[in-house]
Formats: sequence, C-alpha cells, structure tokens
Amino acid sequence: MSKKSKKEDVAEEQIDAQQEAQVEEAPQQTVEEQLQELKSEKDKFLRLFAEFENYKRRTAKERIELFKTASEDVMVSMLPILDDFERALTHIDEDKEAEELRKGVLLIYQKLLNTLEQKGLSQIKVAQGDVFNADNHEAVTQIPAPSKDLKGKIIDVIEKGYALGDKVIRFPKVVIGQ
Repeated sequence: MSKKSKKEDVAEEQIDAQQEAQVEEAPQQTVEEQLQELKSEKDKFLRLFAEFENYKRRTAKERIELFKTASEDVMVSMLPILDDFERALTHIDEDKEAEELRKGVLLIYQKLLNTLEQKGLSQIKVAQGDVFNADNHEAVTQIPAPSKDLKGKIIDVIEKGYALGDKVIRFPKVVIGQ
C-alpha cells in the first residue's frame, strides 16, 4: 500500500471511532420523552402559525386603512378652496348684476364638492344653538351670550368641519356663548 492509502484508512478509522463515541454518549430517549418533545415542537409550530396569521390580518387591516385615508393630504389642501368658493358665493349673492357669474361659480363649486364627496369627504353638520363639545368642535372665541339659553352653546360657525370616512380631518371652528 502507498502512504496516501494508509493515511486515508487511518483518517477513516478515526472518523468512524468518533461517530461511535458520539452514538454511545447520546442517551437513548424513551417513548414518553419523544412524545413530550414532539408535543413541544407542535406547540411551537402552532404558536408561530397563529402569530403569522395575526400578522397577515393586521397588515391587511392597515392596508385597507391606508387606502381609505391615502387622499387625506389632498383633501386637506382642497378645504381652503372650498372655503373660498363659499365666501365668493355669499358675496356674489349680494350683487344683483352678477347673476351669470354667480351661476358659473355655483356650478364649479357644486362639481368640486360632489367630486370630493365621491372620494369620501363629508361635511360635519353644526348649527347655531347646538351644545358645544370640545371633542367635536374647536372654539375660536367666547362672547357674551345674547340670551340665557345660548350659554355654553354654539353662537356662530366660523369655519366648517370635514371628515374623510370616519376620521375628522378638520374640526369645525365655532364661537360659543358665555
């Protein structure tokens, strides 16, 4: 035999001896221990699976919420334009000679409002005499109430409030009686 063959044989014998030693060192598990280990592995798997299902559900919910409010920035930037249209309409109503201009501005305003409403924008209804609620209204100022029944109630609406779906994107600004 050549020297290489002898070295290879010796190496193989050493590897075999190491493997036999490892087998002898490993204690034999009983059936009960194997079942217990299997149960713990199954429990780990079920917990991991449940955690993954919860993750999928949560991300799907977040994605739907994102799609609902994705246009929030655009809507918020369009609200001053709606306010300007409303102011223009109130001033044009006073001028009797600008009837055609009023009709054109009203048409554009209604078209813009309808388009925004189709995208989920809705106006928050607030009327004079409603009870002031700090969670739903933004108080700009307080003035002495013209009558006792208007104390703590809304006297005037300065700026309309709007909601996008269920989320309020601008609270109505109101004046309340003191």
